Amino acid sequence: MEPTAILPIVSLLSIVTVEFGGHALLRFITTDRETLGELRERFFRAGHAHAGVLLVLSLVYFLYLPRAEFSAGVQWVWGLALLVGVLAQSGGFFLHLWLGKPGAKSPGTAVTRVGALLIAAALVALAVGLIQAL
Repeated sequence: MEPTAILPIVSLLSIVTVEFGGHALLRFITTDRETLGELRERFFRAGHAHAGVLLVLSLVYFLYLPRAEFSAGVQWVWGLALLVGVLAQSGGFFLHLWLGKPGAKSPGTAVTRVGALLIAAALVALAVGLIQAL
């Protein structure tokens, strides 16, 4: 199967999990705000927002990926790099929410940075592919 047929389905189904996260966040804010705390609320919001925006970005990415004229294998590599990057970037915020302390780094901050690098690499690769296809 073509990566641009499968990977957008993964993105769309992942958006459903972001919707559930929004519901959970709303529930925490309206009922258990003291339990969540300011730091956790901030990182919950950041992880949730990044996941939603980046998954929508991935849908656009998969529309342009075939135009770069990459082989199917290269499309799989960059498409998966993008999705893993989205998961790592947003997931790192949730990991920091769980493990982090105010004003200190945690494994979550490292995971978030790795995710950002993967997303950047996938976007640059697509841009280069689109330029070469002109």
